[in-house]
Amino acid sequence: MKNALTLSGFIAALSSLPAMAQEGLETIGKPHDGLMGFQPAGSELAEGIHALDHMILIIITAICVFVAGLLLYAIFRFNRRANPVAAKFTHHTPIEIAWTVIPILILVVIGSFSLPELFRQQQIPEGDVTIKVTGYQWYWGYEYVDEGFAFDSYLIGHPATIDTNERPADADVTPFVYNDAMKLKLEDAGYAGDEFLLATNTAVVVPVNKTIVMQVTGADVIHSWAMPAFGVKQDAVPGRLAELWFKPTKEGIYFGQCSELCGKDHAYMPITIKVVSEEAYAEWLKTAAEEYADADLPRSFQIASN
Repeated sequence: MKNALTLSGFIAALSSLPAMAQEGLETIGKPHDGLMGFQPAGSELAEGIHALDHMILIIITAICVFVAGLLLYAIFRFNRRANPVAAKFTHHTPIEIAWTVIPILILVVIGSFSLPELFRQQQIPEGDVTIKVTGYQWYWGYEYVDEGFAFDSYLIGHPATIDTNERPADADVTPFVYNDAMKLKLEDAGYAGDEFLLATNTAVVVPVNKTIVMQVTGADVIHSWAMPAFGVKQDAVPGRLAELWFKPTKEGIYFGQCSELCGKDHAYMPITIKVVSEEAYAEWLKTAAEEYADADLPRSFQIASN
């Protein structure tokens, strides 16, 4: 019995080699109940966006405090009891110049910081890894352009991920319904029970500190590939090939979602990215190429042309 268990465990380990990049990774980019603000920045772009947001928050807070102070001053200084005789003038040139010029200067300052961030996002650098992502109703297809393989990525709990032959316990799983059976399925895949609607059966794996270029398109309707922790979001439009880029700075697991209403199962199109070391990525590429490479073109390659 012991030998049989050892053999079965060895076979299971071999069958799950492409998922080994998940081992030991911290889950970083996901929403949490009761919290406010951004997810932790997982890329250089996100760090810049967070810094810009922080700067603008300081500016608008100062403006709100200043305007509120002026209102209070006007209320107490110029009410009927404190100022029974109202002033008769209708214009005050210095004040009118000030409230015109100062907002212009504030907008110029904000623009001098925000426009470079916008241009940095839109200027696509040469990628160390190029991945084509295609949105379908309702899942994602990924092609590692330089590696010659592709795969589809479904929500864990989607009917496509339920296979009683490989996992007999799937007989108790109801598609798209979170219960004890679904929680166990998530945990068996290496995810926390509260990561339902976030985790996928296959994940995009990328190396840390490398430039990743995503070529984004759609096969049926408009989708949107969004990864909040990386500060990126790009519509996937049928017949068009758009690009985005990011450079992940910390190893871990990150979650995103389709962010364009695309039909009845729009809520079931999550994105999972695993950022790993270069060594782990190289090992993953070897096993992924063996598992996903196919002489026939997978569905991920079929892109609408109109």
